[in-house]
Amino acid sequence: MHLADPITQPQFYRDVAGKRFMAWIIDTIIIALFSLLIVPFTAFLALFVFMGLYAVVSFMYRTITLATGSATWGMRLMAIELRDASGARFDLGQAFLHTLGYTVSWAVAPLQLVSIVLMATSNRGQGLTDIVMGSAALNRRARA
Repeated sequence: MHLADPITQPQFYRDVAGKRFMAWIIDTIIIALFSLLIVPFTAFLALFVFMGLYAVVSFMYRTITLATGSATWGMRLMAIELRDASGARFDLGQAFLHTLGYTVSWAVAPLQLVSIVLMATSNRGQGLTDIVMGSAALNRRARA
């Protein structure tokens, strides 16, 4: 197995960059809601460190959802999924590494800008973490 070729199988990559953006918006809303749901259980003290709480919830959400379906809930709604260099779904280790790369990219703003440009311009729509890992987001195959 391997990743689909963007030249001979462009249908796997069609509109993926836009779908990733929409999925990111959906995931951001879900993560914010989860974070807000946690706040009352901390006697509202988490409001003082809300961005830290958000970062932890985001890391956990992304790692768990990528490990269990190779896509976050937002990606699933947009019918895309991440695949590794061999075309297989992510396992827990790959989900953790992809989430770590995503988090580092957000922590170092120029890296995230490079990642966004790469997603918008590369033939596979890969971000910086995807290029390093050899992974790519693909349109999900229809279930038979």
